Amino acid sequence: MLLVVLILQLLHLTMVASQAKPGCPATCGNLTIPYPFGVGPNCFREGFEVVCNTTENGTLGFLPGVPVNIIKIFLQSGELCITQRTARDCYNKSGHSSDTNASFSLASELPYVFSDTQNKFTGLGCDTSATIEALAQGFTTGCISICNSSSMITNGSCNGIGCCETSIPKGVKHFEIKITSFSNHSAVLDFNPCSYGFLADQNWFRFSGLSDLSADAYEKKFDGAAPLMLDWAIGNQTCKESLKASDYACVSENSFCYDSANGPGYRCNCSEGYQGNPYLEGGCQDIDECMDRVANPCKGICKNTPGNYTCECPKGKHSDDPMLYECKRSFPVVPVAVGTSLSFILLLGVSCFYLGLQRRKFTDLKQKFFEQNGGLHLQQLISSYPNATFKMFSKEELEKATNKFDENNILGRGGQGTVFRGVLPDNRTVAVKKSTVINAMQNTQFANEMIILSQINHINVVKLLGCCLEVEVPMLVYEFIPNGTLFDLLHCGGHISLKDRLRMATEAASAIAYLHSAASPPILHGDIKSMNILLDKTYVAKVSDFGASKLTPMDKDQFATFMQGTWGYLDPECLQTGQLRDKSDVYSFGVVLVELLTR
Repeated sequence: MLLVVLILQLLHLTMVASQAKPGCPATCGNLTIPYPFGVGPNCFREGFEVVCNTTENGTLGFLPGVPVNIIKIFLQSGELCITQRTARDCYNKSGHSSDTNASFSLASELPYVFSDTQNKFTGLGCDTSATIEALAQGFTTGCISICNSSSMITNGSCNGIGCCETSIPKGVKHFEIKITSFSNHSAVLDFNPCSYGFLADQNWFRFSGLSDLSADAYEKKFDGAAPLMLDWAIGNQTCKESLKASDYACVSENSFCYDSANGPGYRCNCSEGYQGNPYLEGGCQDIDECMDRVANPCKGICKNTPGNYTCECPKGKHSDDPMLYECKRSFPVVPVAVGTSLSFILLLGVSCFYLGLQRRKFTDLKQKFFEQNGGLHLQQLISSYPNATFKMFSKEELEKATNKFDENNILGRGGQGTVFRGVLPDNRTVAVKKSTVINAMQNTQFANEMIILSQINHINVVKLLGCCLEVEVPMLVYEFIPNGTLFDLLHCGGHISLKDRLRMATEAASAIAYLHSAASPPILHGDIKSMNILLDKTYVAKVSDFGASKLTPMDKDQFATFMQGTWGYLDPECLQTGQLRDKSDVYSFGVVLVELLTR
């Protein structure tokens, strides 16, 4: 047993060493450094230098010119984990006592951006406004966390009471965090004297409730620092453009390249059945599948092949599937045939019975969700509108349309869910919104809202085509708008004339006026912003995303609501009073208008 352990340790050390460029350091303290990263001259690809220094905390690896240490390098996923200080704003009975801002800049020549999928921006506190901005990318967002007493706080729920969070867009290389208080923590000073803000790995922080709001507890738990995920990629070209380049990075046989999903460049990976470092010649080595019988089962004789393996029974023995069943000596044909037939009939009967139960259970669950989401009421409403084009889709139809919600079909992510591109059997391209948050709404109200939204027929409003109620959280189906968002066009696109920008402003204003005046009952959008204005194939503006919208009776011009809008676009009066009105949408449109005029 000891010999096996020693051999495995030796293999591990050999594998670690093979990740680095030959003749170069493979580690820096506890940090493993795979090529294209490296320490010292000629040991790294341009832009991937690691500075190895001995500090009071031990030997640590750093990025050049960045005073934070590297925790881990992820070669296959193209990610890098570093430490980053958190921002805080503290008070005592005399008022403001101390604050610590947090900002971070990545040099433009370095191949790193902050990960938009692995990080979350979090605000912590009961009297807290947390803002994160990246002026170079024209990006500002944030969240608000308010609670008047400790009894309001719920463990594990980061929903704006004690804790709030939001996401960041792609391509961010610089950010600055600002933390402010509404009332100097005077009402909550005894249990929450400080507000905190940090951009960090979304898997790192889980809100534990009241225990996280104490200054001493926070410092002991997090030591004022948070792990931050960076995405990295090779060069500025796409994978296809780089294949013929002299400095193509995927130099190992049995490797391939793929485009980065966060900014320009590409990454490399070993082909299926191989592992190692695709950035080194000979770095991708064949996996001996026979060494891992758990992942690669074989009850017979296992033989490794390049990129795969075979499993066969020894001569004189057989098995229906030697990967799953033991190899046994042959028996007389007739007894075996009879026994097999009886066994098959019995197994078939049991399987059919089991599958019937499972199918019934699955059908009952879908029916439960359908009724729970107001499906019966919605069916009645649809039948009362003989000319309605609104359709109720099944879960299977939307899974087929989106290729089982494949990540390659993702059009965008937001705080309320993910939008997928789908193709219906009649070849219509649609956008399927799959929510991740369960909205606390009445079933009848939801059905009424679906019918009303489906009746909206305006050239500048994205058309709601249908919904699926057979799942826990209803999925919505919209018409597909191909040219992205107004935000992307203004801040990430090319030149656009003032005439076109004024036209888009007029189109968006027309849609908002229609929602406020022509719809019955009127519709308050609740989250007007440039990211929620889509552009069709001729760049006509269309207002979208009604996840925060509300219906209002004709005899009322305002009503209390839980704000779901975006920081920076929200009406300050609505923010302070909790009253959402049509003027709140007009204020948000004013911010969009400033973006259109000034870019």
